Amino acid sequence: MKEKARQCVLAVWGAFDPIYYACSRLEYVGTERNGCQPIFRVRITRYKGREVVLSDGTKIQKNDLLLKIHLHNVRLIRELLRFDSEIKKGRYIFEQVKAGLPYVAHYLRHHEQFPEIKGIIGITMLNKGCERLGFETFSIVNPFYKWFKTIGLIPMTVVAQLRFQPVGRPPKYLFMSKKKLLALYGYQPIH
Repeated sequence: MKEKARQCVLAVWGAFDPIYYACSRLEYVGTERNGCQPIFRVRITRYKGREVVLSDGTKIQKNDLLLKIHLHNVRLIRELLRFDSEIKKGRYIFEQVKAGLPYVAHYLRHHEQFPEIKGIIGITMLNKGCERLGFETFSIVNPFYKWFKTIGLIPMTVVAQLRFQPVGRPPKYLFMSKKKLLALYGYQPIH
């Protein structure tokens, strides 16, 4: 019964995903592999949060241009259903993100606004181990925005785990400077 409910939710979510994709100005990065679309979808955004300074000295302030990364959640959840343990799911997500970041670097390096873009940003509850990929995490300080993002991310968590658990890890900003992204994922910046 639970599996049938999950499949129904995924079918509805999958039907609405192309509409969301079209309305959100997202673009896929990378090429289709083995019949699967890339894990990342991106768009240029203006940062609206508090000022942050990254470990390499990059200062990100309000209205700075960033490349916002989004995981393709419907695709990710469908693939996570193959795994029976949280450890395997976590490892799979880690590997998918790691494999997708060179495509993000390539997209950024060839974007017409490359000189103005300071780095990449994401918001996720899946922030455990992200430092090993080069990300830095920062708390969301605006309580309304934190609540809004938590509510928005709960359906993915529930469908992926097939149970509702209290949210143990709040959503956080993930940042990586342009310089670090290009250095770690294969595209050297032009000085």
